[in-house]
Amino acid sequence: MIRALLSGNEAVALGAYHAGVRVAAAYPGTPSTEILEELSKNPGVYCEWSPNEKVALEVGIGSCLGGARTLVAMKHVGLNVAADPWMTLPYIGVNAGLVLAVADDPGMHSSQNEQDSRFYARMAGVPILEPSDSAETYEMVKAALELSERHDTPVMLRLETRVSHSRSVVRYRDEREEVDLPYGKDAVKRVMVPGHARLRHPVLLRRLEGLAREAEGSPYNRVEMRSTRVGLVTSGVCYQYAREAFPEASVLKLGFVYPFAERLLHDFASHFHRLYVVEELEPFLEEGLKAMGLDVVGKARVPRDGELDPDLVGESLGELIEMDTGVKGGGWSPPQAGERLSPASELPLRPPVMCPGCPHRGLFYVLARLKLVVSSDIGCYTLSVLPPLSGIDCQVCMGASVGMALGLEKAFAASEANLDKKGKVVGVLGDSTFIHGGIGGLIDMVYNRTPCTIIILDNRTTAMTGFQDHPGTGKTLMGETTHALDLEELCRAVGVESVRVVDPWDLAATEEAVREEVAADRTSVIISRRACTLQVREERPAFRVEEEECTGCKRCLRLGCPALVMRGDKAWVDESLCAGCSLCAQLCGPGALREVRADG
Repeated sequence: MIRALLSGNEAVALGAYHAGVRVAAAYPGTPSTEILEELSKNPGVYCEWSPNEKVALEVGIGSCLGGARTLVAMKHVGLNVAADPWMTLPYIGVNAGLVLAVADDPGMHSSQNEQDSRFYARMAGVPILEPSDSAETYEMVKAALELSERHDTPVMLRLETRVSHSRSVVRYRDEREEVDLPYGKDAVKRVMVPGHARLRHPVLLRRLEGLAREAEGSPYNRVEMRSTRVGLVTSGVCYQYAREAFPEASVLKLGFVYPFAERLLHDFASHFHRLYVVEELEPFLEEGLKAMGLDVVGKARVPRDGELDPDLVGESLGELIEMDTGVKGGGWSPPQAGERLSPASELPLRPPVMCPGCPHRGLFYVLARLKLVVSSDIGCYTLSVLPPLSGIDCQVCMGASVGMALGLEKAFAASEANLDKKGKVVGVLGDSTFIHGGIGGLIDMVYNRTPCTIIILDNRTTAMTGFQDHPGTGKTLMGETTHALDLEELCRAVGVESVRVVDPWDLAATEEAVREEVAADRTSVIISRRACTLQVREERPAFRVEEEECTGCKRCLRLGCPALVMRGDKAWVDESLCAGCSLCAQLCGPGALREVRADG
């Protein structure tokens, strides 16, 4: 037996490999990204970065129907993109097992919302397994694949940031199971025209009844009887928080989360005056228990937003439990006056910034300088919303910047109050993001004759999630050389007449291109192209301030570069951080910023 310290994401990958997964697809997104990166290191598994999550799931559907055990991975907002095939997949079922690993992000460490993916499983009629640590994660992958095959359904493996990124000990045998199931044609089951779909929906409902019966005896639903006065119901990483906050409480730990094991829940509840539910985000468990007629307390006390921790769980429920039962939380005591709950709250804030030499900095300086209305997308460049650049007006989700720019332009053109903003709208998005969800919006813009400029920030990678390849880089996840999507030709192919490429480290040329395209009465695309500085580090000389020539005007600080600060009344460059992009020198009126020569 091998023992290894693994993150939850690494455990998913190892579990998938040992369980015989032969095809895996994903679009990178924190906190799920490492799953496919780790799985791709194993032989005998085809892994791909798909253009978006919808395509990834569709690849997975084809794979499982073709007889290969399959894993599809994404973060919570990615399931929004994949929702269309997700909702019909349970109707057609699977052949070999299919597991959808979805990583939610309570606290929004790397996300634009706090979405609870469990509701997608309930809406689709799909079972949920939810691990509380890496060891359970490893085991549950195989269990989920087997459950998928037994019940002819996809299975959701619901992860959260702390499970995905925390490490714990996993024990395993280095053995791989081989599963290769024959393909059989069955059009009534797999072609969802309305007549076939009407036959399949009752099958889905009967399947849920069978899954609920299996949940009753699942080893992942575990009763831990301790105090006969305090009963907690919890799942996932919240089990760890609940155990630490209330070590003497009895706990029903749910790992087979949905469908609900109603008999087990009623039996557990019979021992207590009231149950207390500890779960992050939405009251998914709480609502299910209340629908069974059980007396439970959950989100009336436990926060519905943000990430939980043992202190927060203890603070939320401690006084109520003591009042109800007289039992204090052994792992928690009420804070004294003025006492802070978390040591982390004592630390100074460190807001994220774009890196020194980031190719996006020059472009957003220009957009802010020209006072344009900027609809943005998801990526590193979204940090330019912060001062001093303050270069973004709105941002929602992957690919939305293009459609939003169209809507803004049409609204301004029809408005007396905002007519001065007509012709001053630009949409910006990254190269990977454009491929993910922006192409359709650009087609819409051309088709509906919208005079607007879209700027593709082509830094030659998917930078924000760790430099993953995409169809424009010419490399696959498996390391193979492949066709590199030509963004210029793609834009021309959908009807954009003006497509031009600029280097964002050249401020004058970038500003000239933006001014000309925004002023033109047509749909246009500017591709701001320079590789991410962290991935492709050019050997360029750093810059230094000649103090006797610096007037202290602070114009260079308008770029927001972390390598530039004021020392007294003079600017100063941290040469160890400087990437040599020269943007500060291009802004410096007195010419006080100079390259550091090799001779010093």
